[in-house]
Amino acid sequence: MSKAEQRAQMSNGAGFIAALDQSGGSTPKALALYGVDASDYASEEEMFGEIQNMRARIILADDFTKDKVIGAILFERTLGEQIEGRKVADYLWSAKGIVPFLKIDKGLEETANGVQMMKPIPGLAETLAKAEGVFGTKERSVIHEANAEGIAAVVAQQFDVAREVVAAGMVPIVEPEVNINSETKAEAEEILKAEILKNLDQLGEGQDIMLKLTIPSAANLYDDLADHPRVVRVVALSGGYSTEQACDLLARNGKMIASFSRALTEGLSKQQSDAEFNAALGGNIDKIFKASV
Repeated sequence: MSKAEQRAQMSNGAGFIAALDQSGGSTPKALALYGVDASDYASEEEMFGEIQNMRARIILADDFTKDKVIGAILFERTLGEQIEGRKVADYLWSAKGIVPFLKIDKGLEETANGVQMMKPIPGLAETLAKAEGVFGTKERSVIHEANAEGIAAVVAQQFDVAREVVAAGMVPIVEPEVNINSETKAEAEEILKAEILKNLDQLGEGQDIMLKLTIPSAANLYDDLADHPRVVRVVALSGGYSTEQACDLLARNGKMIASFSRALTEGLSKQQSDAEFNAALGGNIDKIFKASV
């Protein structure tokens, strides 16, 4: 399978991208929702072991295939883990036909100008060079209010990182999330769209990216972005919405597909039998798939 086949799947495939990139900061909450309390692990190593077991259980599930899940985003540590004797990224593509991505940001700075910029990403070139079998990356910032200066800074930083990823032969997912609880969410999204379009127009031939955006308050707001020649796909984050809410809102946006994390794992528990787990996951996958297509 070639990069061209992966690119075609990301450009035109029917389905959604699973966000399985829980990092050190988000893992305790994800585990708690999964029925694993902090008292169930005694070290960071054990914590990451628990989240990897959850990821593997999801990936191995019968419904987790390219028929509905066309891509999956992984945490950097996951690249060294294995499923059935194969590295996770290799297993996703060779066994499941799912395109692997890598989360590369190192978390967020404190809020300033109504936004949270990405922290510096030391050793990015080395990380990209060793990301064997990975098609693209994902990097997240957060916008809390309609502050034009802050939003412009977020987008500029995102595109700077994106250019480095493109130069390494990969496709970046640019993710300037807008807080779903922002009192100026709709206004922030209008400013964000204009800034993204401005930066897209500065990209050259072959400098193609993907966008991961909060589901907009105005349906189909981001259609112009999806149609831009430098954009491979526009995907939506669930942003704290329930699975039902996220799917309902996404279904109103014809040119966005899902890239959900919490909405994908909603209702899953370590204590479930395999049959119960697979049924719950399969139900979530079906809902998210239908909303994406």
